[in-house]
Amino acid sequence: MSFRLILTGAPGAGKGTQAGAVSEALGIPAISTGEIFRAEIANKSDIGLEAQRYISAGNLVPDTVTNEIVRRRLAQPDTVNGFLLDGYPRTLEQIEALDSMLAENDQSMDAMIVIAIPDEEVEGRLLKRAEIEGRADDTPEVIAHRVAVYHEATEPIIEAYRKRGKLVTIDGIGTIEEVRSRIVAGVKESLGIN
Repeated sequence: MSFRLILTGAPGAGKGTQAGAVSEALGIPAISTGEIFRAEIANKSDIGLEAQRYISAGNLVPDTVTNEIVRRRLAQPDTVNGFLLDGYPRTLEQIEALDSMLAENDQSMDAMIVIAIPDEEVEGRLLKRAEIEGRADDTPEVIAHRVAVYHEATEPIIEAYRKRGKLVTIDGIGTIEEVRSRIVAGVKESLGIN
């Protein structure tokens, strides 16, 4: 069985923590665009150097570069039985690019998983994380702005997968194990797997 999944959620929802656990539980690689960028930059690849130019200037990496990095990663042999994308797609244009990449191999995304937690919980988690990690820039005002940006940027993407009937919303409150179990069960139920 193959699983082609997208994992999303607000900052502090636990995406990074859950991506590894869920990919292990389903036997598919977790693919973080942030990690790919860091690896490509470290390897000084052509696309890594191009991404570095934007990142160094404090700009977002353009969709064309991000799409190409994802295309290259999805061409790796370990993705044959599926993958879990974390951090991509972030725009409607990236959804179209992803659809096109997969269509080349007669594939499509199986589901988008949203780890849902209330905004107050997001703020509490991020404030606690800032305290533990000593991050002075994570003030209540900055956190509130990050949450607002997340909703504004992500709602259209979530809506696109909702319209396709491929949205799996998971309650993100609970232990890591409880949330992971809900994600795996939700994915299997949405795909009709016992």
